[in-house]
Amino acid sequence: PMDTVTEAKMAIAMALEGGIGVIHTNLPIEEQAQEVMKVKKYESGFITDPVCIPPTMKISELEELRGRSGFSGYPVTDDGRMGSRLLGLVTKRDTDFVQDRSAPVSTIMTKQADLVTADEGVDLIAANRILKDSKKGKLPVVSKQKRLVALMSRADLQKNADYPNATKDANKQLMVAAAIGTRPADRDRVRALVAAGVDAVIVDSSQGDSVFQHDMVKWIKQQFPDLQVVGGNVVTKRQAKHL
Repeated sequence: PMDTVTEAKMAIAMALEGGIGVIHTNLPIEEQAQEVMKVKKYESGFITDPVCIPPTMKISELEELRGRSGFSGYPVTDDGRMGSRLLGLVTKRDTDFVQDRSAPVSTIMTKQADLVTADEGVDLIAANRILKDSKKGKLPVVSKQKRLVALMSRADLQKNADYPNATKDANKQLMVAAAIGTRPADRDRVRALVAAGVDAVIVDSSQGDSVFQHDMVKWIKQQFPDLQVVGGNVVTKRQAKHL
């Protein structure tokens, strides 16, 4: 549906080209805030949501995943999720000559101790240098606790373009907006979005000249005076003046 088109990926693409995306409000509060955080944490060149796999996945299942996702290499984490402890990395080269396709990937992956990794907080230039010097195809970025926080791919770096017109805030992060309603529960939504770093909120209403929207806009500007607020829709001067 048209009113659910913009989430993190679309918002990132729009901000990189000089626009700004509005994360739709047809999501639970926590999920909408998470989409905002994905945009704010995005750094061109780093993959912040790579497809991860658990160590128990069979090689045959990995081949099916490759067919669906189109990727050849995958980080292996404790539970197969981003943010978990990195155990290793498996690439197509690791599986090409394995006869037993029922074997788990833990038996053929390159283990974490043998991987070239970068520490959390590494910048794009330094990470690029590590990839170039190591002659590796992928560079996991890990925290002090060895949890996977990002992945860099040589192939993505080669495709990565410079975006001189990107819409960024004072901290050099991409900008993003989010839609809200006018219900009392939307005040909790606004709080969560502000905590996630949202740059603007759009009051999503077919009638902007209503007491509900007036109260919502007034409350937002009282609580968060620096937050950009877009209200509407209105069609007359009087309605615009009321807002």
